[in-house]
Amino acid sequence: MRIGIEAQRIFRAEKHGMDFVVLELIKNLQKLDLENQYFIFVQDGPDDQVLEETENFRIIRFRAFFPIIEQILIPLKARKLKLDLIHFTSNTAALFPGTKLMVTLHDIIFMEVNPLREKEYSSYQTFGNLYRRMIFRRLLKRVDRWITVSHSEKSIITRAIKRIAPEDIVVIHNGYSKHFKIIEDQAHLDQVRTHYNLPDRFALFLGNTDPKKNSKALIEAFARFANEEQSKLKLVIADLEESVLDNYLNQAEISHLKDSFHLTNYVKNKDLAAIMNLAEMFLYPSLRESFGIPILEAMACGTPVITGDSSSMPEVAADAAMLVNAHSVEDLSDAISKLLGDSGLKQSLQNAGLIRIESFSWEQSARKTLDEYLNLGAV
Repeated sequence: MRIGIEAQRIFRAEKHGMDFVVLELIKNLQKLDLENQYFIFVQDGPDDQVLEETENFRIIRFRAFFPIIEQILIPLKARKLKLDLIHFTSNTAALFPGTKLMVTLHDIIFMEVNPLREKEYSSYQTFGNLYRRMIFRRLLKRVDRWITVSHSEKSIITRAIKRIAPEDIVVIHNGYSKHFKIIEDQAHLDQVRTHYNLPDRFALFLGNTDPKKNSKALIEAFARFANEEQSKLKLVIADLEESVLDNYLNQAEISHLKDSFHLTNYVKNKDLAAIMNLAEMFLYPSLRESFGIPILEAMACGTPVITGDSSSMPEVAADAAMLVNAHSVEDLSDAISKLLGDSGLKQSLQNAGLIRIESFSWEQSARKTLDEYLNLGAV
């Protein structure tokens, strides 16, 4: 078979969730499948050698605005290459792909929230969500196979989109990258601590302005904890600008507690494992996630996790994390206090997390995806 995989963003400097999902998929397919021919469609960017060609994997680079790549350049190339199928990996796809079409629909959050009414969205997030909303319903008759990443998300999708039948969407769980592990190299840990100027004791939060990440509530919850407990524990927040933190603190009238927070800006994925090892706990209080890969990453590092009790988080974490009502500032604050003060609970979560991660791997995800390629190609 001749298979195309859309992976537009894997060469961008600051990668996020869906970028790592497709990158790990491709890397594991390179190990698993030496027979079929693959063509990886990417947007040209700073090549940091995250992916290299092999005998049956060819990288095809484009330099254009991403909708032009997706809707025009990839379909033209697909016809020229005579592909048997194309797998679009990030919620949208070409309307006229010129071959069989598979789409990974990570979530339908873009259909649930009006991006024009969300003041916390960046201009990039607003445009991306508007583009997805415009394309998505036009795709419904054209997709031959849907994939999503959790049973929770499948249920949400099939309830909201009646034109996608439950039997037409396959669940393939995400995995976690193997550099997320317990790190015993103290020199490396010290180097990362120094590079990001990390405090001696801290909890970790990967925040941004997307409302689903619940940054404002967690910042208020941690400020409440810091004020009541007089603890030396700080909250390290990655990927959040200082102006946003200041705004949240001002709104809650708690600016005097700003010293309880430490911002790192964007953290390179290769450094995140070390920071998770150094953290006393990992906070993932999202209101809505299709999966939640950082939950597994923290567990693999032996770091206890506090996460939300809704959408996919219970499916991923099971009984290996503290599940809380992430809408409640009080519940979040109390959970932080409880975990910090209970060494037995902390050890129990660490042990349970290391067992839980055994149920997930990128190799398993790639095997299941390859099965879907072969099934679709045989139709």
